[in-house]
Amino acid sequence: METTFDFEKPIADLQLQIEKVRQVADKTKVDMSATLTELQDKLEKTKHQIYSNMTGWQKVQMSRHPDRPQTLDYVSQICEQFIELHGDRNVKDDKAIVGGFATIGGQPVMIIGHQKGKNTKERQFRNFGMANPEGYRKALRLMKLAEKFNKPVITLIDTMGAYPGIEAEERGQGEAIARNLLEMAVLKVPIICIVIGEGASGGALGIGVGDKVYMLEHTWYSVISPESCSSILWRSWDYKERAAEALKLTAADMLNNGLIDGIIPEPLGGAHHNPAEIAESVKQQVLADLAVLQKKPAGQLVSERIDKFSKMGVVIE
Repeated sequence: METTFDFEKPIADLQLQIEKVRQVADKTKVDMSATLTELQDKLEKTKHQIYSNMTGWQKVQMSRHPDRPQTLDYVSQICEQFIELHGDRNVKDDKAIVGGFATIGGQPVMIIGHQKGKNTKERQFRNFGMANPEGYRKALRLMKLAEKFNKPVITLIDTMGAYPGIEAEERGQGEAIARNLLEMAVLKVPIICIVIGEGASGGALGIGVGDKVYMLEHTWYSVISPESCSSILWRSWDYKERAAEALKLTAADMLNNGLIDGIIPEPLGGAHHNPAEIAESVKQQVLADLAVLQKKPAGQLVSERIDKFSKMGVVIE
């Protein structure tokens, strides 16, 4: 059964009407084409009106759609070959982050991303996409491997945040993320980062430092989720919609604030409505950027990357 959010109810109602009219036409053999055309036109207008005027909270909901494509979906769609690599060579293999060598349009790359899982069993196996320190150390190991063989790095971000458990903190969660920020800033190969779903806090930023950073149209990127922000400020989750607006977490907000390099449009209704189309858009964006970035010397890449992130925000001494 397809998941429908509250704000999509007018669309669901029209789709139900269309289905009923078709059933009546099939049963009675009466020509209902005029009515169907009218309803179809109304449906398309309603879709454009709703999906082009979504609030911050509605985009958060869309980014969490259970059918939304995840990292391994993109890998299967855009990569001709993929060899997954495992483990941080220290503790274990964190299943919340997947990565390995791949080819995109014949171009060898290292692709790394969060994987949430599609059903209950897989979500538990993937820890709902919330990585432990081992996940970030695995990601860093793969990035350094890519640097060794002079291959660009592609990261796909989709997480509710780094795993907040005591054991993760005991094994150095904060240090692992901080180390990734430091090492990604000076990695001597091109890095392209794309937020494909949720981009929450350091869990997202841990693989989010790149020469180019993009967000899909219906995603969010913020230091905290709207629910957590609401619970801190108002001691209740009831103000999550207000928090989402205040956080300025949508792709448009992030672009306006100069924190990302661009927005990749999604199919009407979200990426889950046409996974092949959004995968192709991501592939073309990656190939276009690689064609430019790979012509730059390593020193220039690092210098421009550091300058880019150093200009973000305001510092008052």
